[in-house]
Amino acid sequence: MVRRLDEEWTALALTVANGLPSAAAVRDPRMNDTARPALDSDALAAWLSTNLPGFRGPLRLERFSGGQSNPTYKLSAASGTYVMRCKPGPIAKLLPSAHAIEREFRVCRALAGTPVPVPRMLLLCEDERVIGRAFYIAEHVAGRIFWDPTLPELARAERAAIYRAMNETLAALHTLDPHALGLDDFAAAGNYFARQIGRWTKQYRAAQTDTIDAMEALIEWLPQRIPQDETTAIVHGDFRVDNLIFHPSEARVIAVLDWELATLGHPLADFAYHCLAYFTPAGIMRGLAGEDLDALGIPSLAQHTAQYCAATGRSDGIPDFNFYLAYNLFRLAGIAQGIAKRALEGTASSAKAVETGKLARPVAELGWKIAQQA
Repeated sequence: MVRRLDEEWTALALTVANGLPSAAAVRDPRMNDTARPALDSDALAAWLSTNLPGFRGPLRLERFSGGQSNPTYKLSAASGTYVMRCKPGPIAKLLPSAHAIEREFRVCRALAGTPVPVPRMLLLCEDERVIGRAFYIAEHVAGRIFWDPTLPELARAERAAIYRAMNETLAALHTLDPHALGLDDFAAAGNYFARQIGRWTKQYRAAQTDTIDAMEALIEWLPQRIPQDETTAIVHGDFRVDNLIFHPSEARVIAVLDWELATLGHPLADFAYHCLAYFTPAGIMRGLAGEDLDALGIPSLAQHTAQYCAATGRSDGIPDFNFYLAYNLFRLAGIAQGIAKRALEGTASSAKAVETGKLARPVAELGWKIAQQA
């Protein structure tokens, strides 16, 4: 059964991948020296001198490349190297429920000392008078970041170990007890999928610029197929290879980054999101679809899923896997539609907004095709 599903989904991914916008594969370096931070480094240095024990300037800021939601900077000082993650300034005032760096700070503080490695949180500053936005300071973790899930910089024999480490880290997160970590109130309890589907449907409607038949079908289908399983766990929300830092020489995750979407939710929604790389092509989606996984030494979807199930004690596998995949693609299509709307209005922050916005339709179509296989 697992092999058959692997074959069906691979064929499906290849079919839909052909409809995705073409783009040269993005191979961003972690640092973006051309992105000059529009921040008052003197004011920041003065605040750190008063609030961060042992801090000594002078201070130099470099912005990390990557996501646009919460800008992240490398802080180099005489006393050491740090990381600052902050809200994106004025845009945060337009989206008061987004860019919640205080939630990132809290969940990482709670996870300290658990089997899920996170950077050590040092300080949270919610006073926007300091540099014009809220921010937190964390330790700088030195290691390897892999931007391409095919891991071209590694030898074939090393790739399976990287995927195993990734899988084990996500399984470890999903087996933690939110209550024991003081995260009972981190999100509302129960009806996770009903709430999320309702939320993303509203977001999509607010940003809708055209009719996408597949999206309409998913909006109708998803609420009717919600699994009865109400398992709740800490979920990352954006768990993928480029949000992890690996040991410089070992196949071991030493830090999980970018917790802005973390919440209490269904662990299989989180795992299915992580697996979307198997259905999306290289390029703007940074996927595995169409790749010869055996030749690369990367586990198949079936193997990766079996490993996760063994680590989390799911002896019956994941019966509703298609639902979880379709739900995540529905959510991503909604996000892409929001970007498309902002690009149309000229308010998108990323230069790639137009191209990303075009993904709404093909991503929704992939979600609907997977739903029909359920």
